Amino acid sequence: MGLFNSISAWNATRLEKHRASMEEKGLCPDCYGRGYSSFVPTEYHFSDIHDCPGCNGSGTYADWAAMNGQQM
Repeated sequence: MGLFNSISAWNATRLEKHRASMEEKGLCPDCYGRGYSSFVPTEYHFSDIHDCPGCNGSGTYADWAAMNGQQM
């Protein structure tokens, strides 16, 4: 269990570091500020490829935070 806990803690730290970096830049952490998701749809996943689901296509951190219940 120690190995699982250390991998989980490392991943949580990595994600928080990425989120903080994107907040500093004012960009959406999901799409890196592009406003769209580069995910290629397959027969099992249907979504609007033009808008990022995290920020609704704006690419800003403020919209991402509002969608995810984060406080600024």
